[in-house]
Formats: sequence, structure tokens, C-alpha cells
Amino acid sequence: MQYTEVMVRYGELSTKGKNRKDFIGRLAGNVTRALQDFPEIEIHPKHDRMHIVLNGAPFDKIDQRLKLVFGIQTYSPTIKVEKNLDAIKKASLELMQATFKDGMTFKVNTRRSDHEFEYDTNQLNAMIGDYLFDNMDNLKVKMKKPDLVLRIEVRQDAIYISNQLLHGAGGMPVGTAGRAVMMLSGGIDSPVASYLAMKRGVEIDMVHFFSPPYTTEKALAKAKELTGILANYSGKINFIAVPFTEIQEQIKEKLPEGYLMTIQRRFMLQLADRIRAMRGGLAIFNGESVGQVASQTLESMVAINDVTSTPVLRPVATMDKTEIIKLAEQIGTFDLSIEPFEDCCTIFAPPRPKTKPKLDEARKLENRLDAEKMIQRAIDGMEITPIYPNQKFLDDKAQEDADLL
Repeated sequence: MQYTEVMVRYGELSTKGKNRKDFIGRLAGNVTRALQDFPEIEIHPKHDRMHIVLNGAPFDKIDQRLKLVFGIQTYSPTIKVEKNLDAIKKASLELMQATFKDGMTFKVNTRRSDHEFEYDTNQLNAMIGDYLFDNMDNLKVKMKKPDLVLRIEVRQDAIYISNQLLHGAGGMPVGTAGRAVMMLSGGIDSPVASYLAMKRGVEIDMVHFFSPPYTTEKALAKAKELTGILANYSGKINFIAVPFTEIQEQIKEKLPEGYLMTIQRRFMLQLADRIRAMRGGLAIFNGESVGQVASQTLESMVAINDVTSTPVLRPVATMDKTEIIKLAEQIGTFDLSIEPFEDCCTIFAPPRPKTKPKLDEARKLENRLDAEKMIQRAIDGMEITPIYPNQKFLDDKAQEDADLL
């Protein structure tokens, strides 16, 4: 079936007031980036919906890109025809023949914003329905919840016909909620938290801590490749690799084992906050889930959050592991997340970490270290890499080695 355009519906954007135009403009920019490989298309954002004129571009490929753009609630491949009955009949029949399967039910649903058009909605519903029955077999009408709804929209400029209602990613366009940093590990939770942050319109910079030689280049490549999967939803994400070896070694050498994890996390949060300020971010996101591990009890969060007044947002805080895993599988990060390349959160992990660390004790222990100089050296050593959708960093041999572990 050769569709002429795609009609995009905004969903949540419809609730916006005076700044709605800005949200629609950002969505149009994000759609343009997602479809940049198709120079023939034209994108026309309007107040109530967006029209993507295909000009011969294949809808099946456009479809795969649109599914990943936040801010799109639903969309339909559409045929645009002239405002006469014969054109409506012809396009409706072609569309139904291309999509109808035996056993399906259908109905015709006409909407008319051009009230000067010669036929009203009831007349069009009846005439097009009768025409389809005359030219197709095994049709069955069902007014409530049919398998196919043939939608005919009579507008001022033309008539638009569709019979598929496809669901987009929902949420808000990336970039409409400002910029933040995401603390990305190599595990399951933080990529899911990244996805949820972007779904609310946040543009994120990934901050990843690595500790060579205790963590390998493959672990770093894994984190970058996870970022490449997530970049499908935003077009590009800046990946910021922060060296953490010195800080971890100093903590391991000079502080009691039970507080090792707490003090490490305090340093990570301080570094993330410095980077946020440098990048013009407004908040810090992470993948913490309440009670999942020792550093994610409420007592631990109090002792760790003490180092910043910046909002620290935890999109998966109240989700259990099975819910997080299900979403990780849905967005395509799960299989890579479980590859056994250790990150710096797992090395030096004490056998009995404090689950209820004392804030005063954490402050006192941290003061034993030359924190400011170590933080500055880590900042000086960070590397920023732009990551694009599906960019690969693990070679085939690295994947094979991981599968054998």
C-alpha cells in the first residue's frame, strides 16, 4: 500500500497552554532528526497534529523510527485524496483490501471539519460502507471495538483516509524538560531510569565511572553501547567517562570496610554534581531502587545525598526488580546489561556493607581524605564522547568471551 503521509497525534502535548507551540516545535525537531535519512519527506507541525508527507518514502521504515520518538501518542499511515466522492471510494477500497483479513470486523467513522462539504458524516459513513460491501467479501460491521476503523477526515484542504491507529512512545519530547546528568552503571537499572527520564522530556548526559585496571576496556565499551541503544530515543547522548581508581583505592586503604560503599557513593554524587554544573544541567538522575541493595536503603540515601542540594531523581525508586527487567527487555538494554563485565560499583564491594550508615560518621570519615584534590583530578581526567543510535563498541570477540563466562 502506498501511503501519502503519516498523521501524528500529540497526546499529552494537547494539555499544554501558552507554551504548547514550543513543545510542538521541539517534537518536530526530534522527528526531523529521527527521519534525517529520508530527505524526501516533508514535516508540517500544526496545532492539533503533525503531518509527515512521505513523497514516496517507505512507511515501514518510517514506522520503525517514529515508534521511538517521545511525545508521539498515536499515528496513522494515511492517504490524502481530493474532495470528491469517487476519490474517497477508490482510496477507501484500496486501503481496506490491503489491510483487511477474513474474520475481521470494521466500521466507517467520518469526521468533518469542513461543514461546506456536500455530504455530512452520516451520509459518508453509509455511502462508503455500502461501496465496500458491494466490492469486498466477508465484511462484517461492528460498531463497538471493531478490528478496523476506516477513518475519513474531511478537512478544508483535502480528505484524509486511514484505518490503522499505531501507538507511539508517549511522554514528552526530549529536551522540553531541560538538561540533567544520568549516573550510568553497566547494570540493569540505570539504563531503564535513563529511558524514563528521557520519556519525561529530559535531555541527559551520561556520567559513567570507570576504574582501570580493576575495570576493563570492555566494561567501558559496554556502558557506551548501552548509551547507543538509549540514543535511539534522543538522537545523540554525550557519554562522560570519569576515572575513579584513585578515589576507590584511597577509600579502600584508609576507611573502615563497612562505610566503603557509602563514601564511594558520596564521591560519585559530588562528581556528578560538578559535571552537571559544568554542563548546564538542572538535576541528577540515577537508577536507585529503594531497598534493593545496601546503598539504596533510605538511611544510605540520606548519608549519600548529604553532599548536594541539587535534586536527585530516581525514576525506578518504587519499582521492583521484575518490573525493571520487563522494561529493560522492552527497550532493548537487558541482554547487554547482564553481560558479565564488572563496573566500578562491584569492585571492592565489602562483604558486610552498612545498610544504616550514620550521616555524622560518613562526614567524619570522608574528612580523613583529601577529597577536593581527588575530585579535581577525576574531573581533569574525564573524557566526553558523543554517542549515536545503535553505535557499537563491543566487537564480536568481546561478546563471545562474555557468553563463555
